[in-house]
Formats: sequence, structure tokens, C-alpha cells
Amino acid sequence: MKRREFLKVSAAGAAGAAAIASPAIAQSMPEVKWRLASSFPKSLDTIYGGAEMMAKQVSEMTDGKFQIQVFAAGELVPGLQVLDATSNGTVEMCHTVSYYYVGKDPTFAIFASVPFGLNARQQNSWWYQGGGEQLGTEFYKKYGLIGHPCGNTGTQMGGWFRKEIKTVADLSGLKMRIGGIAGQVLQKVGVVPQQLAGGDIYPSLEKGTIDAAEWVGPYDDQKLGFQKVAKYYYYPGFWEGGPTIHAFTNLDKFNALPKNYQAILANACANANSWMAARYDLQNPQALKQLVASGTQLRPFTNEVLDACLKATNELWADISSKNPDFKKTIDAMQAYRSDEYLWWQVAEYTFDSFMIRSRTRG
Repeated sequence: MKRREFLKVSAAGAAGAAAIASPAIAQSMPEVKWRLASSFPKSLDTIYGGAEMMAKQVSEMTDGKFQIQVFAAGELVPGLQVLDATSNGTVEMCHTVSYYYVGKDPTFAIFASVPFGLNARQQNSWWYQGGGEQLGTEFYKKYGLIGHPCGNTGTQMGGWFRKEIKTVADLSGLKMRIGGIAGQVLQKVGVVPQQLAGGDIYPSLEKGTIDAAEWVGPYDDQKLGFQKVAKYYYYPGFWEGGPTIHAFTNLDKFNALPKNYQAILANACANANSWMAARYDLQNPQALKQLVASGTQLRPFTNEVLDACLKATNELWADISSKNPDFKKTIDAMQAYRSDEYLWWQVAEYTFDSFMIRSRTRG
């Protein structure tokens, strides 16, 4: 065959192959446009940004065919109603923390964070490798949802207090902005929990309507200005050792996606999960230094306070477990996993970190 004829045949063959292949590719990449309702305002750029990061990656991995538009709290539905809006199909997705919904079932909290639960790495390990995902998928299915981890703040701070807390007695009658299952634990040691939206915390602290408030950590807390109205900043937030933020999808909508879109969505959520934790690890040290430089008094919770709260936590778990089989199955699995994780942590992770921290303080 002559070279010119060969090129004509090759070109024709390539064009034919493209014509055959194009419809198949087009069918596998349909146009999908979803809405996601966030529980967070745009001002909390890191925690809100996790959803934006996920949506951006979904779009990039599908050449713009799968679009997820992110709406801040209140733009479509109130921040604490986004789970219901996803469950009933008002929106396809939401970005929220499942412990907000303990009023429906306290089991929701375990997959996010519970007092004296897992730290961020352990929470991810339990979900991805230790059976947490199977338990979560089974539980969320009852509400017509599927959840994917889509962010983690790391261990949070214990909050802002107008007075020092040295003993358990200092907690008696203390009005503190804290909700959910953590509020139930602190109530057992004398705290009077208050449910307040983020925007109401500052004026309530300023006026003395509340005595203390917890939020997230240095980066976000500094933005809200709590250091101006409460002097003492306590740590750690033992009720949030590693809170997972989930992207929840309406289960029917998720099942209707092509398999490659399902995988893309799951992977984009996992990437956002890592991004958020890394971002907070970058931001919190600088914010903490600035807070201390401006006069904030850092204080650790005493062992007396922590021991009393741990005892109250275990009593609460026993009480809820006696009435709620889903909670019992999940909390037992989480605690068993936690025990093995800390067996490992005390050998290598904790000893390494402790040495490095001592080395830093010695210069």
C-alpha cells in the first residue's frame, strides 16, 4: 500500500473509532447539577471551605459535567436543618456535623465525635479501616442518607470562661454555651448547658448572660472575638477529640449516580477531609500565639475535672445503651477500637510527641 493511501485509511479508521467511542464516553459522563446546603457560614472559611474544596474537585474530575453548588447556612435552609432537607430531597447534599442531630438519635454523635472518644487520626482509621463506615452506612440508611467524611478540625479547645475552673465545684451552676451530647455530660457535673447560635455567643458572654462558651479552636475563635469578653481559654475540648464533618447525600440520589460519579464524589470528600485537618493545623498555631500575646490566659482542665467528666460520660453511655440498641452497638465498637489505638499510641505516638514537646520548651 502506498504511503498516501495508508494515511487516508488510517485517518478514516481513527475517525470511525472516535465516532463509535464518543457516544459511550458521553453516556458515561452525564450532566448532573446538585445543590449542597452547609451548616456553616462563609466567614468560617476553613470548615465551610471543605465543601467548596470537595465540589471543586468533583467538577474538575468530571470536566465540569458534575456540578455541586454550595450554599452557606441560611441561604437555602437554616444551618441545623440541612440534614432534614437532604433526607427529604429538598437538596441533594449537605455538609454538617452529625452530632447536631442527637435529638433524633444519640447514635448520630458517635460518627462525628463524642466526649472522650477518638482523636482525628483515630476517627479516620475507625471509619475507613475499623468498621466505622459499615456501621455508619447501616445507620444513616434509616434516614435515607449516605455519609462521607469531608473534614476534621482536630482536637478542639475547651472553651472560653469568665472565671478560672480549678475544681468540679467551680462548674456548679455555670451557664455554658454547649449543646448536644457534650452538654448532657457537663450537666451531670453541674453545668447548665445553653443552646446558642454562633452569632449569639459574643453578646451573651459580653453581657454575662452566659459564663462560658465553646466553639472550635484558636483560628475560628479569634475571628469571633471571644478573647475580648472572656479571659480564660481552657483545653482540651475533651468532648471533641477529632470531630468529623460529613458530606451527606440523599441515598436515592446517590444510588442514581453512575458508578464512576459515586467514586469521584467519595474520593473528593476524602481529599477535603485531609485538606481541612491540614489547614487547621496550619492556622491554629499562629492564631494561638496571637491570642496569648493579646492577653488570653491559657489553662488546662485539671485532672479532677477531667476524671469527673469521664465518669459522667461512662454513666451516660450506660444509660443510653440500655435503651438504644443502635447506640450500644456503635459505642461499644468505637470504645473497643479506642482501647487498641491508645495501646499503640502510648508506645510510639505519645512518647515521640512528648519528647519533641519537651525538647521544644528546652530550646
